[in-house]
Amino acid sequence: MITSQRSAWQSHRPTENRFFGGRLPFIAHETRTCEATLSQSKPGARITSLLVLVWLTAPLLMATVAPPNVLIIVSDDQGYHDLGCFGSDEIKVPHLDDLAGQGVRLTNFYVTWPACTPSRGGLLTGRYPQRNGIYDMIRNEAPDYGKKYTPQEYAVTFERIGGMDIREILLPRLLKQAGYVSGIFGKWDLGVHQRFLPLARGFDDFYGFCNTGIDYFTHERYGVPSMYRNNRPTQTDKGTYCTYLFQREAERFLRQHHDQPFFLYVPFNAPHNASNLDPAIRGAPQAPDRYKNMYPHLQAKAGYIKRTRYGKEATAPNRDLKRLEYAASLTCMDDAIGRILELLEQFHVADNTIVIFFSDNGGGTGSDNSPLRGGKAQMFEGGNRVPCIIRYPKHIAPNTTCDAFLTALEIVPTILKVVGVRPPQDLVLDGYDMMPVLTDQAPSPRTSMFWQRRRDKAARVGHWKWVDSQRGGGLFDLSNDIGERHDLSKERPEKLKEVKTQFTQWQKEMDASEPRGPFRDY
Repeated sequence: MITSQRSAWQSHRPTENRFFGGRLPFIAHETRTCEATLSQSKPGARITSLLVLVWLTAPLLMATVAPPNVLIIVSDDQGYHDLGCFGSDEIKVPHLDDLAGQGVRLTNFYVTWPACTPSRGGLLTGRYPQRNGIYDMIRNEAPDYGKKYTPQEYAVTFERIGGMDIREILLPRLLKQAGYVSGIFGKWDLGVHQRFLPLARGFDDFYGFCNTGIDYFTHERYGVPSMYRNNRPTQTDKGTYCTYLFQREAERFLRQHHDQPFFLYVPFNAPHNASNLDPAIRGAPQAPDRYKNMYPHLQAKAGYIKRTRYGKEATAPNRDLKRLEYAASLTCMDDAIGRILELLEQFHVADNTIVIFFSDNGGGTGSDNSPLRGGKAQMFEGGNRVPCIIRYPKHIAPNTTCDAFLTALEIVPTILKVVGVRPPQDLVLDGYDMMPVLTDQAPSPRTSMFWQRRRDKAARVGHWKWVDSQRGGGLFDLSNDIGERHDLSKERPEKLKEVKTQFTQWQKEMDASEPRGPFRDY
């Protein structure tokens, strides 16, 4: 159900049509004037008036038929509560809060996996991780124990050679048939070899890193240089905070391509922990000092503690320092988002651009996931339910909240429907067009969702959620227990059986699907 909202975080910008810098009322007035006088004019004057009418209305007609642009922005490990529009009175993200005021907040929105790689694969394919083949992480675990690879060692590790099956069709490839130009600037996370990189998957422009995390300043992943431009590694920008770089590249892309249909994908790594072997750094995100200065109450208590890392005593950030770096990295990211949105306005394409923002999974270090239970890597709501905002002027009402059950699997089908692209007949998509839901024209077709991470399992069927994991489990009624505090397994055994049966049926469907690498045996 869609409800209207008015809160302190909301934008108070006017909601009138912003085509051509707000000149639409003038065009409409002049058009009516021409129409009224056309029949009363002499033949020569009629031709002149007709030409004036065409000149006045042509931009409007072109704007009406122009294919919509697509902007997807993803944060990394952001907590459910960590936006003003989702309840925080601490985190400063005015541009995202303003975006929510201009669009719809999705409060019941899920990703396909509770951590990086499979969540991103599900987003870009519109398919469950178990169907597209990326149902676990593409990462090396040795750095968790202090291992620094030599270049020769790293070249043959799974993190270097693994990637999404090349038979998978990603969103930019589908959009290309409609003439879209696509760019990605930020975290790719679906493979490093050239056959896996963005340019081989339909993107036209790429600047970013390919694995699950980096140091924000050195751009190294546990000592391994990790930044790429298109198909080539680069260290040209080493030392520059990476959020600034992703903003820079997104701006460049918009300046070059704003006059044609575009898909701009900006997956920031903020506020993910820094991938640095130094325990004093890797235990938190990183942020520029100017943004940390915006949180003096955290600075006053921020510091370091002694703890065990790699089997020996080490210096690590305390809780307040983790929160400080986390909050400041979000505010910096928000400023970058604000600049990107400002360019849409500057180029007069904001009204014809669908903007989607969400976190790739539940909150990690330094985050606030309240009122949800758990966080990143867990099957509870805090691992899979994330904040989401969508703006699409003149289609989605501003200042609204959508509590309908929706997921990231809906993004590909929705965008294809909006832009008028039909997927191949043999391509199985696991999502639905959610635009009728967001425009309050229909209830959500989503009635169930399933997750599996090794031995951890979860399913949501209607408002019932079942979790079976190493961190705990149970059956929960989300309609009155969003925090998953009350296990109803014994009180509602018939419902538990129903949900588990549907999970088993889903497993069988995934097992029967055409196998994909890199994990599956076929």
